[in-house]
Amino acid sequence: MKAWVFQGPGRAAWQEVADPVLQETSDAIVRVDTVAICGTDLHILKGDVPDVAPGTVLGHEAVGEVVETGADVDTVRPGDRVLVSCVSGCGRCRFCREQAYGQCLDGGGWVLGHLADGTQAEYVRVPYADTSLHALPHNVTGHDAVLLSDVFPTAYEVGVLNGRVRPGDTVAVVGCGPIGLAAVATAQLCSPHTVIAVDLAASRLQAAKNLGADAVVPAGEQPEQLVDDLTGGLGADVVIEAVGLPETFELCTRMVRPGGRVANAGVHGRPVTLHLEKLWNRNVTITTGLVDTYSTPTLLRLLEARKLPTGPFVTHTFELHEMAEAYDVFAAAADTGALKVVLGGPHHDVLVPRF
Repeated sequence: MKAWVFQGPGRAAWQEVADPVLQETSDAIVRVDTVAICGTDLHILKGDVPDVAPGTVLGHEAVGEVVETGADVDTVRPGDRVLVSCVSGCGRCRFCREQAYGQCLDGGGWVLGHLADGTQAEYVRVPYADTSLHALPHNVTGHDAVLLSDVFPTAYEVGVLNGRVRPGDTVAVVGCGPIGLAAVATAQLCSPHTVIAVDLAASRLQAAKNLGADAVVPAGEQPEQLVDDLTGGLGADVVIEAVGLPETFELCTRMVRPGGRVANAGVHGRPVTLHLEKLWNRNVTITTGLVDTYSTPTLLRLLEARKLPTGPFVTHTFELHEMAEAYDVFAAAADTGALKVVLGGPHHDVLVPRF
């Protein structure tokens, strides 16, 4: 089969590799129909994730068809059209029993495209298939469903739920890439009073408005002042960090009210200064987290009911063999306007109108 193989920092290729085979009785083999590129994949290519070994097939987001299952797989069978989750869980260890699948102690967690060959390929071996695969409703397209591999669960769990967004809250989202935009969208499920979006790019701020943000502000135009103006100087109840830079995290801590919550969803590759000299007496809660994907079944039901606005996210589409071009477009998002780049065709989809 062909796959997108990491060959070391700055190097990857669409090349021939061996077909995956079942290694455990809990595995499944999935023929990939639709796959997406994540910002984490760019971090890997830059060499920022050193535990990804050269020779690894990248990718952790996909939709496809089950072609083979191990003897212990009960929830899916060959022929099923499925969503491949970015996180795998054994279902038995202490963390999995708490639905913290991202911290699985028995070879789960973020495995695909990280510690094992991933989804940017014609076929993928999925460990712990019973918890890692989700059968798709017939009226959900692959281009929509693939956003539930990682983007929407991460935004909802690590941003909205960790931040404990409540009815009537003022919520500020810093960073309007796919995760930030999904946080804007899923925050609406909690009936906030106001959602404020912050980003450098005008196109992403417009996307945030289209997804329900009540106010937007360019990152360079004193977003703290807008938050103060909209809250009478109080500050935001919840601030969601969706960038992963020291300066954006510190901005979040300046925007939150006393007693508020900062939910960090961004992937940080550099140390961040925590200004406890300003925060120690403000009763601020700061949360971090790797997505656990326990919310995926709920999000799938919302998607099936057309109550999850996935349409604005996919800005560029390619065929699987156009992986190199797709990566170039995604890496140059400031110039191309790319939000989510998806590869693969809808030939197994039942096409329905999108938001």
